Amino acid sequence: MASPSATSNPLNALAPKRKTKKKHFVQQKVEVFRASDPVLSVLMWGVSHSINDLSQVPVPVMLLPDDFKANTKIKVNNHLFNKENLPGQFKFKEYCPQVFRNLRERFGIEDQDYQHIVTCHGSTLLPQFLAMYRVSVESEDTYLLVMRNMFSHKLHVHWKYDLKGSLVSREASFKEKVKELPTYKDVDFRNNMQKVYVSDEEKEKVMEKLNRDVEFLVRMRIMDYSLLLGIHDVERAEREEEEEMESSYEEEEEDENGLAPAPAPGSTSPEGIAGYMNSFKPMGPGEFDPYVDMYAVQSAVGAPQREVYFMGLIDVLTQYDTKKKAAHAAKAVKHGAGAEISTVHPEQYAKRFREFITTIFA
Repeated sequence: MASPSATSNPLNALAPKRKTKKKHFVQQKVEVFRASDPVLSVLMWGVSHSINDLSQVPVPVMLLPDDFKANTKIKVNNHLFNKENLPGQFKFKEYCPQVFRNLRERFGIEDQDYQHIVTCHGSTLLPQFLAMYRVSVESEDTYLLVMRNMFSHKLHVHWKYDLKGSLVSREASFKEKVKELPTYKDVDFRNNMQKVYVSDEEKEKVMEKLNRDVEFLVRMRIMDYSLLLGIHDVERAEREEEEEMESSYEEEEEDENGLAPAPAPGSTSPEGIAGYMNSFKPMGPGEFDPYVDMYAVQSAVGAPQREVYFMGLIDVLTQYDTKKKAAHAAKAVKHGAGAEISTVHPEQYAKRFREFITTIFA
């Protein structure tokens, strides 16, 4: 039996210039998280444990350089616990807990919201990274980066585009198109004569965010990012809802028992943002709460199509390093100086990207 070490104190766990290892013997009273994947089970357990530890530590007045190097570790020998829910032994590591805690506060995400792995603000189109972990199960390490979902928990996305503004983009492959929701490219957007129909005011807001974000990416020497565009077709959603209601009525008529169906597992409204959403009346097709769906924009009044657009920047971690510079030079030699080259320096990439994005609006 492993006993908790002195370093299990959360204050020590977050101390700078120190890698803290905490050993716990988990008692049966600890809440059980059920998931079919043991990695997911350990992640859920670890997130809850980490949030509880952080709640006992005062929020620092400012972040220090050492906060960006800190981490906490937990090793669990869980022999007497229910192995159907958690593996017998596992390790959980959290990177820069105070840094990500600060980010979650800036994005307006409460601890309860985050513990339920529910995404819910910041005036940016950039991804909102919420935490980073390493989960070790059966001597195999899995690294996980938690970020806010750019799409909706409620509105189904019928079309999805990955837009870069590059002429070398190609249509999605046949393998991609047979998927439930293929990801289309710039060429598809043009060939489909697709447009984003938003008001001038909303367009100005989106472009203001995008320009500010892209300027930041240029300063960070980042390239190869793209605009993820999801489109919710309101009229199609209305038809789908009518078909679903007709189908449910038929099932009710066929039910001979006359008993109300049992509530779905986990249907009890949790606290946090999920409880906030469930406390309001259901919204109709095309309606959304900007508090939750912060990447969503409604189509303009009088637009040819009633749609909801989800727009955010993705793939923002590729730096223009020596390898990218070499690739740029090699392609320039192969195709000529005037050829369209996908690997370009950040300033040129940003200019081409912004020019293309301005053309997607009607």
